[in-house]
Amino acid sequence: MRLEYFQMIDRVTAVDPESIAAEAVVPAESPVFEGHFPGHPLVPGVLLVETMAQASGYMLLARFGFARMPFLSAVKDAKFRSFVVPETRLEVAAKLEHDGSGYAVTKASIAVAGKRICDAELVFRTLPFPAPELEAAMRAQAVRIGIGGPIGGGLHGP
Repeated sequence: MRLEYFQMIDRVTAVDPESIAAEAVVPAESPVFEGHFPGHPLVPGVLLVETMAQASGYMLLARFGFARMPFLSAVKDAKFRSFVVPETRLEVAAKLEHDGSGYAVTKASIAVAGKRICDAELVFRTLPFPAPELEAAMRAQAVRIGIGGPIGGGLHGP
């Protein structure tokens, strides 16, 4: 994880058009922890939501073959069950619930050592890429985290 750059996913372990599994390791140090909280560093819940959204987004990019960009538009029923501290290995998962009419809905979760610590339903607006630089950056980031090249219009995992 590179919290300051909003690069939340370290590695995709599996992806198909309807689900994704990924890993993220919270860094030992980050400027985020200087304010959240001094002497008791915790990952902010909003960054856990962002982590789930990014995993969902990569699954949707794979599903769309990079033809559309998913933009987070709603977070529903988010639940946080435990604190997340530096150096924690997160298991991130998402499943597609709906795709159509320019929107996609996923159910996503984060677990630590198999124990669920948070989950939410996430809604995305799916639009053509607004800039070629964004598409190029998303493709490069997908390769960095282990999503392979095009297969049958989509992407495949490692």
